[in-house]
Amino acid sequence: MTVAAQAQRAGPVADAGAIAANPLLAEWTGPYGGVPPWDKVTPALFPQAFQVALDERRAEYRAIADNRARPSFDNVFVPMQNAGKRFQRVMAVFGVMTSNMNNKDYQALDREWSPKFAAAGDEITFDPKLFGRIEAVWKDRQRLNAQQRRLVERTYDSYVRQGAKLNATQKAELSRFNQALASEFSTFSEKLLADESTAIVVADEAELAGVPDSVKASAAAAAKERGQTGWAIVNTRSAVDPVLTFGTNRDLREKVWRAFVSRGDNGDANDTNATIAKIVKLRADRAKLLGYPTHAHWRMQDTMAKDPKAAMDLMMRVWPAATARVKQEVADMTAIAAKEGQQITIEPWDYRFYQEKVRKARYDLDQAELKPYFKLDNIIEASYYAANRLYGLTFKEVTGKVPVFEPRVRVYEVTNRDGAYVGLFYRDDFARTGKRSGAWATTYRSQRNMAPAQTVLASNNNNFAAAAPGEPVLISLDDAETLFHEFGHGIHSLLQNVTYPGLAGTPRDFVEYPSQVNEHWLLTRDVLDKYARHYQTNEPMPQALLDKVEASQTFNQGFATVEYLGSAIVDMKLHTVADGVVDAKAFEKAALAEIGMPREIAMRHRLPQFNHLFSSDSYSAGYYSYLWSETMDADTWAAFEEAGSPWDPNVAERFARIILSTGNETDRADAYRQFRGRDPDVNALLKVRGFPTGE
Repeated sequence: MTVAAQAQRAGPVADAGAIAANPLLAEWTGPYGGVPPWDKVTPALFPQAFQVALDERRAEYRAIADNRARPSFDNVFVPMQNAGKRFQRVMAVFGVMTSNMNNKDYQALDREWSPKFAAAGDEITFDPKLFGRIEAVWKDRQRLNAQQRRLVERTYDSYVRQGAKLNATQKAELSRFNQALASEFSTFSEKLLADESTAIVVADEAELAGVPDSVKASAAAAAKERGQTGWAIVNTRSAVDPVLTFGTNRDLREKVWRAFVSRGDNGDANDTNATIAKIVKLRADRAKLLGYPTHAHWRMQDTMAKDPKAAMDLMMRVWPAATARVKQEVADMTAIAAKEGQQITIEPWDYRFYQEKVRKARYDLDQAELKPYFKLDNIIEASYYAANRLYGLTFKEVTGKVPVFEPRVRVYEVTNRDGAYVGLFYRDDFARTGKRSGAWATTYRSQRNMAPAQTVLASNNNNFAAAAPGEPVLISLDDAETLFHEFGHGIHSLLQNVTYPGLAGTPRDFVEYPSQVNEHWLLTRDVLDKYARHYQTNEPMPQALLDKVEASQTFNQGFATVEYLGSAIVDMKLHTVADGVVDAKAFEKAALAEIGMPREIAMRHRLPQFNHLFSSDSYSAGYYSYLWSETMDADTWAAFEEAGSPWDPNVAERFARIILSTGNETDRADAYRQFRGRDPDVNALLKVRGFPTGE
């Protein structure tokens, strides 16, 4: 290819006129090192922004590949760390629009552009001149310092895993797989969002007997938002779980449960089973082309577990204890029901309802009794208090001083214990139509010390039910734990202190570790005394009530562990099918039967709605990572306990310095050993869940 042809293929570095006219292409301006222009975002701006940013990134990588100087870290890896920054900014905004503010226009953009993004990424990865320069530095890497060497090794390994060493024909086939997968991911997300936007409307309040007033108020507000009368139980977990837990109307519980577990599995236009079959087949074919036995083997190359067997071994070590506990739990619930004159077989829509009755009988604890102490605003402040006491982070609300994408989004300026600015933290807490379900953390911009240095813009996203106007938002203990969990991701981002952005991301089975360990501080006495105060009387949670909560911490762990592990095991089994030929519905049923899934429990995420697996490659063959991370999480909490206090400053300092601030600058298993002095002890996990440890 001639130089002129290469330049034409690369496209312009960036069109000055386009940048001036399109706010998505402009540098982020304003305070805090620049912030996203949320107030100017419209769907119509994206096509031009995508194309200009992609052209610029292509030209940047083309310049690296065409450089005639001898390959070096400075002329290959430094410019690679800076390439594509405009594209990253555009995609950060688009990611929020498709996750938090989705509509038909954004879905159409996602469908059209996702395959183009995949193709553009492959063009860079498959460029033989670029990879030749990467490989040349890799071969001479021993002269580099430790961080540079790790960046070179990880980049080289990633390019090889992504197909850089394939021949031209194989690369073309791989790119077809990647583009097809990108299209199917978009299709899956669109279909699932449609099903999650539906609601069961209740016209007669009597049907909601037993449901707390705050939950009914939220359901009434949801109905009003939809232009309906009565109460709308939206098909998302935060709306469904309270009805399954407290509703005395068994028929309504069954109706709500069936709608929830059937998302994506109704044989209609939003059915995802055929989409899943395509995704699994494409993944298997891609893995084979890349030289791996299965998709799981390919995905797990850059994880702590390394291969499917290690992950399955951990899961199956826990599984028998969990299913044995379920049998006990079902027996206890059946006895309670019989005592009340209900000669029933416990069904999945009964589990949460009767588990509450058992909890009340055994511990004199009613979950509804806790909710008045968990006012959302207070629990948010509690999370900030804990982060300050442990790590010296201070959160000052600056909502209104920077643009936001939705009026209820709140923004905080974060400083460290020396008063130095660290970053901004955004939080989008409430469910709404067009927002995907669940809870997640993301960053709009990551920290880096390499010039040009930048500070972090981090966010948490929840789906709490908004209260009626003038009423406080009360959340459940489970929701409060979720808030602390997601905030753990935020802390991880805010404490990051890495030089090279390429060493920021951590392995999939490590990334949940900082978030899971952060959950532990919610129920510390100090946090509860200051922030778990009754929303009407402002009285702190009584010690007697906390004692009941602590006594019941391992209660219902059979259910919690089995619903999670059922999903994680099916994920791993699905992605170790060598040829990838599956019928999703039949496979799920057979896999659950093989492991002896208790009939009274459904997977936490059935395949037709398993967004973690099928909206991207991100968690595919990786849902086990929560358990893997929990092993480190439980063992880390044990370190604080051994030190005599959950606030021990020495343990907190070492945890922040060795684990939280270092990104992926060192091997994460080595980092854990440096922090703890040994590998994590799985018995700590079993102890936390109340299962036999075998010690």
